[in-house]
Amino acid sequence: MKLLFPRLVWNVPNDSHVFLTFDDGPHPVATPKVLEVLDHFGIKATFFCVGENAQKYPEIMRDIERAGHGIGNHTYHHDNGWTTPVDAYMNSIMKTSALIKSNLFRPPYGRINLRSIYRLKNAGYQIIMWSWLSKDYDPKLKNNTIIAAAKHIKAGDVLVFHDSQKTEERIEELLMEIIPRIQSKQLTFSTFVNE
Repeated sequence: MKLLFPRLVWNVPNDSHVFLTFDDGPHPVATPKVLEVLDHFGIKATFFCVGENAQKYPEIMRDIERAGHGIGNHTYHHDNGWTTPVDAYMNSIMKTSALIKSNLFRPPYGRINLRSIYRLKNAGYQIIMWSWLSKDYDPKLKNNTIIAAAKHIKAGDVLVFHDSQKTEERIEELLMEIIPRIQSKQLTFSTFVNE
């Protein structure tokens, strides 16, 4: 995928920063837990929010903003960019952009086609992918497995977690374990900036 789409942001080469991101929120249980953990560690993250969730939970959106985190667009209905027609996909993104003022975009499932990339780039969007996926949404994966996989996180990595119904029971424990492991490598957390 990286070779096919080199113009997308997969990682951010640097000496000491990683980029913590969350997809699929806001969620009434998971997102407040995430915000609490981030506040506990004094770090910032970038939230790629689904438009219909942002519309449903405006107060949580305000909480994310007030805490100084980055916010990006994740389509209105968590649309699959491989199976959704390009015009419908772009309409979903534009509908979300009315709720979320950001030029940061992440395609749900990491699935996007070249026509959508072209149109998004022309509209001024930064398309943010990832280099380390937690797979926290997979109930077959035990927390210890995900935590152990964090040893591979390195400077420049874009990390993906989810603040959603699928992770509401585990996200707090995962972050409380993984964030200190990242910090112990002398890595600091940065956010993507809306330009």
